[in-house]
Amino acid sequence: MKKIYRISILVYITALLISCNQFQKNNAHRQTPNSSIAAGKKVAATYCAACHQLPDPSLLNAASWEKGVLPQMGPRLGIFFYGNDRYPSYVNDYDIGKRFYPSQPVISMEDWQHIIDYYTATSPDSLLPAKKPQPIQINDTLFRAIQPSLHYSKPSVTYIQVQADKQLLLCDAFYKRILLFDDALQLTDSIKIKSPVTDVIQDTDNLILCNVGVLNPNNGKYGSVMNRSQKTATDDTLFKGLMRPVQLTRADINKDGKNDYIVCEFGNLKGALSWYEGTDTSYLRHVIRDVPGAIKAYIDDYNGDGLPDIWALFAQGNEGVFLFTNKGNGAFDTKQVLNFPPAYGSSYFELDDFNRDGFKDIVYTCGDNADYSTVLKPYHGVYIFLNDGKNNFKQQYFYPINGCYKAIARDFDRDGDLDIATIAFFADFTHQPEEGFVYLKNKGGLAASQGSFNFQPYSLTAAKYGRWLTMDAGDWDGDGKTDLVLGNFSVAPALFKSAIDWSKQPPFLLLKNLQ
Repeated sequence: MKKIYRISILVYITALLISCNQFQKNNAHRQTPNSSIAAGKKVAATYCAACHQLPDPSLLNAASWEKGVLPQMGPRLGIFFYGNDRYPSYVNDYDIGKRFYPSQPVISMEDWQHIIDYYTATSPDSLLPAKKPQPIQINDTLFRAIQPSLHYSKPSVTYIQVQADKQLLLCDAFYKRILLFDDALQLTDSIKIKSPVTDVIQDTDNLILCNVGVLNPNNGKYGSVMNRSQKTATDDTLFKGLMRPVQLTRADINKDGKNDYIVCEFGNLKGALSWYEGTDTSYLRHVIRDVPGAIKAYIDDYNGDGLPDIWALFAQGNEGVFLFTNKGNGAFDTKQVLNFPPAYGSSYFELDDFNRDGFKDIVYTCGDNADYSTVLKPYHGVYIFLNDGKNNFKQQYFYPINGCYKAIARDFDRDGDLDIATIAFFADFTHQPEEGFVYLKNKGGLAASQGSFNFQPYSLTAAKYGRWLTMDAGDWDGDGKTDLVLGNFSVAPALFKSAIDWSKQPPFLLLKNLQ
C-alpha cells in the first residue's frame, strides 16, 4: 500500500501519452529557460532513474508534479526544504530509522530546481481522458446481482472469498469482524479479529489470517499471521512483526516437508517480499526482496524442476512483475519481467494462458490513485502481456478503466476462451460509474495472425451500489458456472465520491453467472 487502500504496472498508449497534441499545453514552459529544462532532464535521468523507471513528465499534470510527487521525492535526495516550504517526510518516525534519508543532500539545490523545471514546464496542465475502444454497455442478463439480507453502516470489506458448499467469507476492517454467510446469504457466524484481515487461507477447521495491523500508511511492524481455530475460537500467533502484510501464500519452499509461508509485506517506505520457514518449533524469516510494495505473489514451478518459484507484483517506486527462481536451500535468482513507471499505481496481476501455447501470460491492472497525484489517469486499466515462451512479455491488449484495482480471468461463458472481470476502486464515479465493475466478454479469442483479442465490455445496473475494493470468483452454487462476489469498502476521498451513498449499501454483491 503506497497509500491507505492498497490492500498495497510499457503500455500501448505510451506514444499517445507523450504526443504533444494529446495534452493541453502548460504555459509555464514559456517562462522556464530551455537550458534549465534540458539540465533537469539530464539530472533526472541520473537520480530518478537510479531507483525506478524514469517517469516521463507527460504521465502527470504539472500541479501533481509540483505539489504532490516532487515534494515527496525531495527528502529521498536529502532535500527537506524548498524555499519557505518544508517537504513532507518521515524523518522523525521512530519506525523508519535515522539512516533512511540521506544526512546531506545528494544533489545541489540548483540541480533540484532543474528537475522541478523539467517536470513542471514540460508536463500538461491536465490529462485528457482515455478514449475507450468500445463503450461499456449495461447488460443485466449476464450476471444476476444478489444482495445479502444483512446491511450495516459504512461497510469496509478488505477481503472476500467464495468458499465450498455455497459459503461466503468476508473481513470488515472497521468492525474488525470475519462474517460467514450460508447458501441463502444469511449470516451464520461473526468472528472478532484483532486487526483488519487482508488474506485468508482456510484449512478444515482453521483459518490462517493475514492481519495487516494498522491499515493507514505507516512504517511499523504491526502485522501478523494467526491461526484461528473454528472449533475453539482461539488464536495462535504463527509469526508477527510484519510490515503491513497484504497477501499470504503457503508452500514448501525448501522441500523439507514442512509448510512455509510467503508474505507480501507492502509496508510504506519499508517493506519486503519474505518467506517464513516452518521449523519444529517456530518460523524463521527470510527476505527475498527488501523493498516496499509487494502486493501479490503466486507459486508456480515454471521450469519444472520441482522447486516452487515465485512470481510477484510490486507497486511503490520500481513497479513491476518479478520472477524469483528457486535455486534450492532458500536461494532465489531474480528477474524483473515487467517494468512500469511509478505513477501507474500497480494493483493486481494474474498468470493465465490466453493463447493456449502452454506458457503463462500476465493479466495486469493499475489504478491505485490515493497518494500524491489523485487525478484520473488515461493509462489506468487492464492489460494483457503475452509470454514468448522464455518469460519475455509483450503487451497485447489494453482497456482503459479509471482506478482499475483487480482483474480475474476465467471462461465465464464456457465458450473455450478467457473472459475478464474487473473492479475499479478509483473509478470515474461522476461520469462513468459503470467502471466500478466491468466484464470483458471475449467475443473472438485469438486472431491467428496477430494474436489480438476482441473483448466486449459490459457492466451491471447494480455495479454502482458499492465501492468495490475486493473481488473473488468461484462456482458458488455448484451449477458448473463461475460466479463472482464483490466487496464494498465504502469510505472514499472527495475526488472519488459518488451520488450514491455507498455507506448505506450492502457489504457485498453476489453476481450469479447466467451465461
